[in-house]
Amino acid sequence: MAVIRASDIGNYLYCRRAWRYRKDGVESENKAELAAGTELHQKHGRKALSASLLRTVGLILLLAAILLLVAFCTAQIL
Repeated sequence: MAVIRASDIGNYLYCRRAWRYRKDGVESENKAELAAGTELHQKHGRKALSASLLRTVGLILLLAAILLLVAFCTAQIL
């Protein structure tokens, strides 16, 4: 009995014909478009990761600025 993966179910639900072609081993005719789509997704993934890292750095810097402000204000009061 063949193993059914979650990705197989997702592919089947998205497009039954493409799923059947893939199972039958039929080669895709639009390899250039598929490669371009893969590259586009990779670029988007890198941009999303970069944005996430920049946001994290920004939040850390904001927290550091707030802590420095509190320390400065405390020093002025005392």
